[in-house]
Amino acid sequence: MNPPLEYLVRNPKVTTTNPPLLLLLHGVGSNEKDLFSLADDLPESLLIISIRGPLVLGRDRFGWYEISFQGGSPKIDIGQQEVSHHKILEFLEYTKSQFQFDENNVWIGGFSQGAVMSYSVGLEHPKQFKGILALSGRLLEETKQKLNAYAKESPNEETIQQKIYIAHGTNDNVISVNSARNSKESLESLGKNPKYKEYSEGHTISQEMLKDLVGWLAVEL
Repeated sequence: MNPPLEYLVRNPKVTTTNPPLLLLLHGVGSNEKDLFSLADDLPESLLIISIRGPLVLGRDRFGWYEISFQGGSPKIDIGQQEVSHHKILEFLEYTKSQFQFDENNVWIGGFSQGAVMSYSVGLEHPKQFKGILALSGRLLEETKQKLNAYAKESPNEETIQQKIYIAHGTNDNVISVNSARNSKESLESLGKNPKYKEYSEGHTISQEMLKDLVGWLAVEL
């Protein structure tokens, strides 16, 4: 069975039959090696798989969807975003056929565009993802609309119980910290309780961010 997306794996550093799984999604213009460089700092119990986006942007440069800035505000290619969304779900099914892990303890997280995708996939499929890590990202309007529609149709206790971690730099000039604040407010309006932290950083993952994330994960896993 061929994987739907390219990836790198870090097996758990402690012996366990059914480890928790963390899928990592990189930012636009990067690749699966980027967040994989953080793997050794993350909890030893995790099976970590860092995935490459399907969109080829250049040599060793990939993404999940293209963005245009015509009219002064970012506009995403929602068709590409939806294709990537389904590819990630396909990849999770592939993972089940290749690795042993706790299917009730699956996490998805990313940086920048990878955080956008983590929100989209994780929030729209709460039965499949226990937790979401969003570093320097934002919640798409399209995702908000879907969540609002779901909430009206049938309030879902499993959705409310998802673990969500949001970290953002106040000096981020790529994705404004206001986007992170708005994402937090949107999630809270739906009854969710995300852990939210701001840092005096730009568009990056600082050592302080990473340390706080690892500490939170160690408790929530």
